Amino acid sequence: MGCSCLLGLCQYETTKLVRIQSVRLGSLKWALNGTILAFICVMLMWNRRYQQLELVVSSVTAKVKGVSEVSLPGQGGFIWDTVDLSPSSQDKNSFFVVTNLMVTQSQRQGRCAEVPFRGRECRSNKDCERGLWETQSHGIQTGSCVKFDVLKKTCEVSAWCPVEAKGRPPRPALLATAENFTVLIKNNIRFPAFNYIRRNILPWMNEAYLRSCDRKRDPLCPIFRLGDMVREAGENFQELAVEGGVIGLQIKWDCDLDRFTHRCLPVYSFRRLDERESNRTLYPGLNYRFARYHEVNGVEERTLYKAFGIRFDVMVFGQAGRFSFIQLVLYIGSTLSYYALTTLFLDWLIDTRCYSSEAGQKYSETKVEALQDTPKCVLCVSFVDEEALRLLKRPKKRSLQESKPLSVQLRKEDLGHMSAVVSLLQSDTSEPEILPLIDAVEPCAPPPAWCNCSCCSAAPVHTEALCCRASRGPCLASTAAFEQIVLKRSVLEARLLYADPLSSPIHRSARELRHCAYDQYMAWRISAPPPHTHPIIPRCCVLAIRERFPNANGRYSGFRPIRAKEGRDHGNNDQ
Repeated sequence: MGCSCLLGLCQYETTKLVRIQSVRLGSLKWALNGTILAFICVMLMWNRRYQQLELVVSSVTAKVKGVSEVSLPGQGGFIWDTVDLSPSSQDKNSFFVVTNLMVTQSQRQGRCAEVPFRGRECRSNKDCERGLWETQSHGIQTGSCVKFDVLKKTCEVSAWCPVEAKGRPPRPALLATAENFTVLIKNNIRFPAFNYIRRNILPWMNEAYLRSCDRKRDPLCPIFRLGDMVREAGENFQELAVEGGVIGLQIKWDCDLDRFTHRCLPVYSFRRLDERESNRTLYPGLNYRFARYHEVNGVEERTLYKAFGIRFDVMVFGQAGRFSFIQLVLYIGSTLSYYALTTLFLDWLIDTRCYSSEAGQKYSETKVEALQDTPKCVLCVSFVDEEALRLLKRPKKRSLQESKPLSVQLRKEDLGHMSAVVSLLQSDTSEPEILPLIDAVEPCAPPPAWCNCSCCSAAPVHTEALCCRASRGPCLASTAAFEQIVLKRSVLEARLLYADPLSSPIHRSARELRHCAYDQYMAWRISAPPPHTHPIIPRCCVLAIRERFPNANGRYSGFRPIRAKEGRDHGNNDQ
């Protein structure tokens, strides 16, 4: 057992190929392979799949510059510079520019009527709860219901009074001149795997260049005009400045760090990040509040500003690549499977008969071997008194003679074999065979119950318990036809000589003649058995053959389930 396992390991299996000599198929194959190779090469160079890739790590700072004059209601004109218009942002990769204002002046700590909003009106003090604070309120309720104007009464609150009034921001925006502000973007990047550092202010960019550069002429200029940024994002600055919004500045680094193709430059693009249509959002735009405090007659007052503006988010992404032999090998290995598409296409072309119906049929028969799953042992039986073949399941508890057939099929006559046998018998002028002397045999035991010819003996297994007849009658083994076709030595030697012309008929063994007699019976009575079946020879016929060509030790192996091949193999093999 161990040796067989070791021998099984020392084997090599390969795929069977079918070679078709065809100019059309050969030309189509090389055309498809050439197309696939061109596609692989283009993708290799276009996507730089031969390189090891590393994602960018970056940091961003921004410096906004600009001055604007704005006239506020009740306050006159004011100069607003960068400190006022671009307060510091908590996000390190963004900056904010104020473009519009709503001002509430002269607020003091005290008590005043709350602004009526979403059902906050009251009729009496019972409608107001002392100490209550709500999400939309400007202060803490005192418990009193006071007049807000001639028609409305609201709950009194302790807050900065007067409270901020609800309303829409002014249009046009008060600080629309921020469109001309400029911002300097400083972006430092690093690719850790390659230990490569770069910044968007390139080494050759000096102070004189930065003072005069313009992105309309030089796309690498790191100084941006706010109005141009909004315009490149597909928006109108004057409209966006009223309620504010969010603009994204995208910096893409696509770097090639190979020596001969070195390139690592930033590419800038812009897009709007928040909702474009203000009337579709609950809280449109972008705003925040801040206050400026001062004293009037010893009392602290403040001016509350609700500032609308544009936030610019700087987003940096990209990757760098450097040649890697390992990546090149992996890419080549992964793309070799693409050539299987050629085989699949040509096989489909041939199988669908688009090429040639005759060639397709021959190709399928040569390449594809159809096998059926036959887990059950199906036996094939032929009775001399029936024309059809019976297919039976291998019995376990009863004799094969008594088993019910799974199906019945017509027997196919092998006319060529029969013609050869008849011709051989007619031309046989040899003297009658002199049979060897056989010792006296004891009287046979009574035949078993399943025997219909009275010549069968008890079978060692249920599979061999088969008679030559389906009903009562004379035995096939006792007929002259059986003697001439199956047992005649000259016929068997002629068949063996036909199979092996160089063999010597003088040294024929009893085993060769016995197995030839089995084959001769199979060709005579069963001809070509159905595929995946095991033909069975009746017990009486087996005994007659063994009696004529006995084994020296008198032992026989009996039935073995061997699949039939062209009507030659059978299930009664013995030693």
